[in-house]
Order: sequence, then C-alpha cells, then structure tokens
Amino acid sequence: MGLKAFVEGGVASIVAGSLTHPLDLIKVRMQLQVEPAAHPSRPNRRSPCPLFGSICGCAKANPLFDHKIGPLRPSLPLRKKQLALSLPKKVAAGLLAGGIGAIVGNPADVAMVRMQADGRLPAHQRRNYAGVGDALVRMVRQEGVTTLWTGCGPTVQRAMVVTAAQLATIKETLVSHNITRDGFATQVAASFSTGLVASVASNPIDVVKTRIMNMSVVEGGEEPPYKGALDCAIKTVRAEGPMALYKGFVPTVTRQGPFAVVLFLTLETVRALLKDF
Repeated sequence: MGLKAFVEGGVASIVAGSLTHPLDLIKVRMQLQVEPAAHPSRPNRRSPCPLFGSICGCAKANPLFDHKIGPLRPSLPLRKKQLALSLPKKVAAGLLAGGIGAIVGNPADVAMVRMQADGRLPAHQRRNYAGVGDALVRMVRQEGVTTLWTGCGPTVQRAMVVTAAQLATIKETLVSHNITRDGFATQVAASFSTGLVASVASNPIDVVKTRIMNMSVVEGGEEPPYKGALDCAIKTVRAEGPMALYKGFVPTVTRQGPFAVVLFLTLETVRALLKDF
C-alpha cells in the first residue's frame, strides 16, 4: 500500500510540476531581479508579462521548458478513509512530509534554480549545465558536496508551509458542513484558496531560498553575497525594500492553484487506473 501511494503521488506531482513549470521559471527570474549578477544592460522587468515575453523572445537560446528537471515535489495525498483527521493532525502531517521531502529533494532544487537563472546572466558568466546530472556532478567537483544542500533551511521551511497548507485544505470542511457538494468546482475553488494562502505564507522564504541557491561558493574565490538565510533577508529588505520578499508572487500564486488542481485530479485518475493492483 505504501509503494502504491508513493507511485500515485509521484506521478501526480510530476504531471502537475511539468504543466506549471513555465510559471516557476518566471518566478525564479523575478525573484533574482536587482541581484548584482543580473545582466547590467537588461531592464529590470518587475511584472510577469514583460518577463514572459522576453523569455519567449529568445526561446531558441533559452527555451521556456529548457532545464526542466521535474523534481518530485513533497506531497502526502490523503485517502478518503483519512479525511477524518483533525486539522492539527493534517498540519502536522504536512509539516513532517514537506520537511522530509525538501531535504531529499534539495540537490535537484538547487540544480533547477541555477539552470532557470542561467539565461539572465551574461554569456561569459553562465554555468551552461548540460542537464541535471551534469549540474549535480559539477557542483560537487567545483564547490563541494555540501553545495547540494545549499539553502536547505529555507527550502525545508517553505516546503513545510506549502505542504501543510495543501493538506489542511478547506474542501473537507465545506463538504462536511454541507456548505457545498464535493465535485470539480469545489476542488478548483479549494485548490486556488489553498494556493493563495500557501503563496502568501511562503513567498518571502522562497525569495531567500532562490537567491541563496543561485550563489556560487568556491573555496578561494570571491566571498558569497550572503552568509545565510537571515543575512539574505536583511540585505534584500535593506537594498530593495520589504516588498522585495514578494517578488514573483503573481506567478507563484498563479502556479499554486493550477498545480493543486492538476495534482489532485491526476492523483484520482492514477488511483482509478491502479485500483486493482
């Protein structure tokens, strides 16, 4: 039963992550705006639409779906017999599952952030990883194995917040109190509501995570711009203002809703296909 649930959740997460990947790419690019590594000749695009256009405009050299590694997102789907769990228990389960998943998936997350950020750098500064395998190998060789867990702290914090929000969905509350009937419309509404809450709570952590993962730490090289998560948050606020912690919020919240919808709908489909196994 455990392996079957793992396969079901994994397939659903991969499908949802793949379909919403373009928004994740835009989010990372926005979160790194005003960073000193940005190309000095390029304008600072603060809204998603111009940024989306600029990415699509140079699609040949920097395709929208390039470097999509689709890491397994931490998820703990609930079966119908588990819906009786109280809200505190759901939140606790989400925190635990999100934290463990983030630790295991951190190397893939570091590789994804760096590969998504590469296109914003001048040509001579780009890492030009050939793929996720090449990225992981070169990071270990050039910066040490601990680099694979760069930003693990904020990664775990963000995953715990997002997963707890996904599990503590309002759908069961609405259905159990006969406010609405279970169905596609209710699932969509609940998913977007959950996505909004998760985005508001996690976006500042996500900005810090993205910036820390993108920096290179090479022994004997230049001193990294941030000493840790707290230092990154403080420097970001001082240099760019408090709202800098909500850079990329629009693509984040836009992605969370569809991600949750696709995740749970795919999950139910996969469960139906595997019900006899």
